[in-house]
Amino acid sequence: MDERKRDSMIAYLRHRMEEFGINPEDLALVLASDQSKQKEVRYRNARGDVWSGEGEMPQWLKQAISAGQSLEHFELSSQAAVPRTGKAVDWRDDPFAGSLLARRDSY
Repeated sequence: MDERKRDSMIAYLRHRMEEFGINPEDLALVLASDQSKQKEVRYRNARGDVWSGEGEMPQWLKQAISAGQSLEHFELSSQAAVPRTGKAVDWRDDPFAGSLLARRDSY
């Protein structure tokens, strides 16, 4: 977004907040409480879909497991231990490359 559009959007939002009697402190409190309510992410796929491990397992993870992938593959604790080296990823061994699971619009 260019600077003019950004400034215009900020001015619009400030006007609307003033119109409805919302002050920046109220907004900051709501945003802070929303962030504290978010569950810690335990599982993530390459597309950025996440799951906390609580509640029903999401469809993306069910499909991956039924296709033969392990739950541990998506666990963040195991991924965090592997340092990123900046090397290119070799997708030839990816069991989902080119499949319906690799495309967001397929489910």
